[in-house]
Amino acid sequence: MAKLTILEYPDPRLRTRAAPVTVFDQALGQLAEDMLETMYNAKGVGLAATQVNVHKRLLVADVSEERNSPLVLVNPRLVEAVDKSVNQEGCLSVPGVFEDVERARRVRIEFQDVTGARRELESEGLLGVCIQHEIDHLEGKLFVDYLSELKRERIRKKLEKERRQRAEPRPRSRVPAL
Repeated sequence: MAKLTILEYPDPRLRTRAAPVTVFDQALGQLAEDMLETMYNAKGVGLAATQVNVHKRLLVADVSEERNSPLVLVNPRLVEAVDKSVNQEGCLSVPGVFEDVERARRVRIEFQDVTGARRELESEGLLGVCIQHEIDHLEGKLFVDYLSELKRERIRKKLEKERRQRAEPRPRSRVPAL
């Protein structure tokens, strides 16, 4: 398995709409495994292929406490959304930012597994929110799009400042190494 690089907001590649998966092969299974490993390493509960610069309709999720219930959804499609609730969301592509977002409380999704078999899933709670969030990524939409323009701009500036600080070379010590 390989740890993949997660794109960070405001990277324009996050706005790419993912194409349907048409080939169900070993490479797709390997991508799903790599995405799960990347998600677990980043301490996330969901990850869309778009976030790792692969523009295919594929997402992974695991909201279990034990991190032992991986879910892989290929070509997911939201077919029913019931009620509304507001939940605090974060995103691996928008690190360190958590904001309230309104989403459906209960959802029904049609999707395929990595072999191409058609499936259906009904979900609510954290998993339902997670799946809606990841499907948004596949459409080129981020959770910050639900926020005001002012909040989005503040978040963008904060993340860009943090990236600049990480990229700046650290001053070298004047003490010689022994």
